[in-house]
Amino acid sequence: MALFIKTVNSRKDMKRFIHLPAKIHKDHENWIPPLYGDEWGFFNEKKNKSFSHCDTILLLAYRDRELVGRIMGIIHHDYNRKKNEKNARFNFLEAWDDREVIEALINAVDEWARDRGMEKLVGPLAFSDKDPQGYLVEGFDEPMVIASHCNFKYITDHLQALNFEKELDLVVYHVPVPEKTPDLYLKIAERTRNNNKDLSLVEFNTRRQLRKYIRPILSLVNDTFTEIYGFTPFTPEEMDDFANRYIFVLDPRFIKAIENKNKEIIAFIVGMPDISRGIKKSCGYLFPIGFIPILLSGRRSRQLNLMLGAIRPDYQNKGLDTILGTSMLESARKAGKTHMDSHLEMESNTKVRAEMEYMGGRVYKRYRIFKRALHLNEKH
Repeated sequence: MALFIKTVNSRKDMKRFIHLPAKIHKDHENWIPPLYGDEWGFFNEKKNKSFSHCDTILLLAYRDRELVGRIMGIIHHDYNRKKNEKNARFNFLEAWDDREVIEALINAVDEWARDRGMEKLVGPLAFSDKDPQGYLVEGFDEPMVIASHCNFKYITDHLQALNFEKELDLVVYHVPVPEKTPDLYLKIAERTRNNNKDLSLVEFNTRRQLRKYIRPILSLVNDTFTEIYGFTPFTPEEMDDFANRYIFVLDPRFIKAIENKNKEIIAFIVGMPDISRGIKKSCGYLFPIGFIPILLSGRRSRQLNLMLGAIRPDYQNKGLDTILGTSMLESARKAGKTHMDSHLEMESNTKVRAEMEYMGGRVYKRYRIFKRALHLNEKH
């Protein structure tokens, strides 16, 4: 049966691209659908400002008239200039367990990138490290959380067979919420407060209160994430896009910030209750009533997902993380949370990993970003 690759160039094609994963993962217990309203915005060049500094291609694979796969290719010009690289990225690869389809999709991105002067293909990686990145290589039986991939093992098996190698691993910790914060943690936090009287903890009760802090918080991300793999600074417009994408599902109780006497945000942490079950029950649609199970699942879930955090470089190594951590643990206990998902941490980030392990955390998922020199493989 003939296999051919088609570029997404119409709304009908885009609908097929966005909804194909639901068919592939129909019987995949741990898979969670995306919020489809967000998906339409994310893949829309007019709405997603990240397209403005990238070359992109969206591809569909058909066998005869049946849709059997998809992939996205990205060339991030700003990142490549900054790192002096000639890398292309791939992401959102979806297909059934079919080597021929996966190879055809990869090779199509490969050829597209080579024509634009690129030398290496890495992925899964999208516009930024804030987008889903890496494929699971450990923890296939664990439930998915928002903003992360949930792939079958055959995806990574096929990539390795197609000469992809490890570029970077990211680990995820399962961290218990203790009945009582460790005394040492409390003592360090108290000493930090006493030694920094000009600093104050900022907590939130409503999303309206949170709105004015979005840009200061994401500006701090720009200042502190420079060494994070795949990170690209937010533009002001991208900050607003990012906020609008996630503000609905955030719970203000689990966002903590520290500001100095000049009212500058110098540290923060963002957590959110796990809403995966609610999204699955809503089938990825907020309206007309999908938002109800999503909100209810956040209240009922015993899991808190840690999404983002940073401390300004001139305030690092002063114990501010203990102030944020003790406050987050207190809020988690009050809300009945029993454990936390650390989200993705680079395996080389020994400082954060040591802190997770001090709190009793254990690695329960591992994601991998792959790499391959750009070339068209022979058929296997």
